[in-house]
Amino acid sequence: MVKVLLTTTSYQDTPGPHHALLESVGVEVQRERGPLSESQMLELAGEFDAFLCGDDAITREVLDRSLPRLKIISKYGIGVDKIDVKGCTELGIPLTFCPGVNHTTVAEHTFGLLLGVYRHMLEQANAVRAGHWKRMTGHEIMGKTIGVIGLGRIGKEVVKRARAFEMNVVGLDLYWPDEFAEKYEVRRAAEFQEIFETCDIISLHTNLTDETRNLIREETLALMKPEVVLVNCARGELVNSLDMAKALGNGTVGGYATDVLDQEPPAADHPLLQAKNCLITPHIGSRTFESVERQAMMATENLIRCLQGKTPLAQVNEVPVPAPLL
Repeated sequence: MVKVLLTTTSYQDTPGPHHALLESVGVEVQRERGPLSESQMLELAGEFDAFLCGDDAITREVLDRSLPRLKIISKYGIGVDKIDVKGCTELGIPLTFCPGVNHTTVAEHTFGLLLGVYRHMLEQANAVRAGHWKRMTGHEIMGKTIGVIGLGRIGKEVVKRARAFEMNVVGLDLYWPDEFAEKYEVRRAAEFQEIFETCDIISLHTNLTDETRNLIREETLALMKPEVVLVNCARGELVNSLDMAKALGNGTVGGYATDVLDQEPPAADHPLLQAKNCLITPHIGSRTFESVERQAMMATENLIRCLQGKTPLAQVNEVPVPAPLL
């Protein structure tokens, strides 16, 4: 029987038709609570025909140990920076993913985080729950200038909501969407430095690459406006946690709201856990019933199509689908 490793927890924890779809094809499914580290993946490697994965560390060593049995990797979600894409291609393993399924959900979460920081919601709500009527003065976001780094599907949805809040928008993306930018009055930044120097709020929606890793660090934080607020619903590694904690502590950064960390779950001594004006959610930006169902259905359909020798709905690399396993 075909054996599939399922690691994404939101897929497992959220009811919906994706469970019935996966069960309908008669594969054996082993469920693990991801994201799994490289060492955890290495313990499991070699036992499965396919991975239906989240943000697990699928390195070249994991891929090599998974052969010759592993034939397919179906990524639940969009980001594939935790997967050795080059290795998948060299080894002939098709890697599928799920573009266009979570942009609304993540954009909504971005503004939930932003408003939470600007209005001190968490601190005040916790105070009331503890029996204290603590009232703090916050700020409006109307009229503020937000810099959106990355204008893919999620970044564009953030822009739409920013304009609805009557914010000024500056954008940065290698592939500039002229028509969209004109429609929503997005000013194009020439480089990162322009975003850093001119924006009251910076929202990160870019991929994790060698160029963007530690994009937000001591040197770039020093360029930003006093009391700038940063929001990160992309990847934790875009931000240097130690430098951010230091900037929050000395007040040069007004607030940091993030759904992602460089270590998930974080260690008890992670520098951001006790940082001032830091709002952290546990990587739930795309975790709504609606979004999970869309992602899970697409990831499952990609998996099944590949197992049946058919073209998936969306594939990262140009690798032929293997002969049918079902």
